[in-house]
Amino acid sequence: MTKSKESSRRRFLKNTSLSFLSFSSLMGLAKSISGSKSKDANCNPSTEDAYGQGPFYTTNAPFLQNGQLANQSEPGQRIIISGRIYNLDCTKVIPNVEIDVWHANQNGEYDNIGYNLRGKTFSNNQGFYMFETIKPGFYLNGAIFRPSHIHFKITPPGHNTLITQLYFQNDPYISTDAAASIDNGLFDASSRIIPLVLNTNGILEGTWDIVINGDGITLGVNNMHLDKGIIYKASPIPFTEKIDIYYGVFEQASVGIFIYDLKGQLVARLDEKLLKPDKYSICWRPQKNIPSGYYFISIKINDLHVHHIKVYKK
Repeated sequence: MTKSKESSRRRFLKNTSLSFLSFSSLMGLAKSISGSKSKDANCNPSTEDAYGQGPFYTTNAPFLQNGQLANQSEPGQRIIISGRIYNLDCTKVIPNVEIDVWHANQNGEYDNIGYNLRGKTFSNNQGFYMFETIKPGFYLNGAIFRPSHIHFKITPPGHNTLITQLYFQNDPYISTDAAASIDNGLFDASSRIIPLVLNTNGILEGTWDIVINGDGITLGVNNMHLDKGIIYKASPIPFTEKIDIYYGVFEQASVGIFIYDLKGQLVARLDEKLLKPDKYSICWRPQKNIPSGYYFISIKINDLHVHHIKVYKK
């Protein structure tokens, strides 16, 4: 980072006067892209899980509607898992990756008759995926409880499938679990143990970027937004008629705010213009026929989409 970029970034953060919560969210966002991908970053392929597919997989799971794996009546702590799928050298994102997910309910029980807490989704045309569910419960594996986990079966178009499991930081059973405790080699689970952060709606959010063999496309994947710009707040969430978007620009650039749906289709393009380093805000008033659900708000700096956040429209 150049000295001028660093000073612009510092000036923005100083002038913004974020609340403690907002600043914590900003730091969480920075951590969530600790794998912001480039050849110079730590780019490691996502690993298999030592337990593989396990005994509870069911074929032909239905495709998720609006990213909902757990229906609204499902008891348990709601969580949102999202991320981006990259090729093996992390220079491209991979769209249209099939992601088959399944997990236990809050009591540690799997639905082995129907498709509750089972479903498929796809990465969108920008390589992003997202689903909302509940945090899985613990269950005994012999005499030892398995940690909370979500199964993933990940299939890029025309390439081999990766079968693995996602775990969560501060889980009391990770250290005693035969798979989750592996921290090196082929089944290294350490990069598959992610933090969950409580958002303002009482939902835990976690980010897991997947690195897998596949044919990708270049879409500004070197998204080191901390030296270009960032969306640091959108309010209210959830929203109905309008949402205010607050963002910062750290270098003079052509800047635009874009809204995408879960499929990666462009919904709205807001105010593309040349801006100087400073803080800005803009209001999005979606058309009345825009359906409820999750949307991505993305900030584009020159030719790169450098940062995004998820929002929910009632």
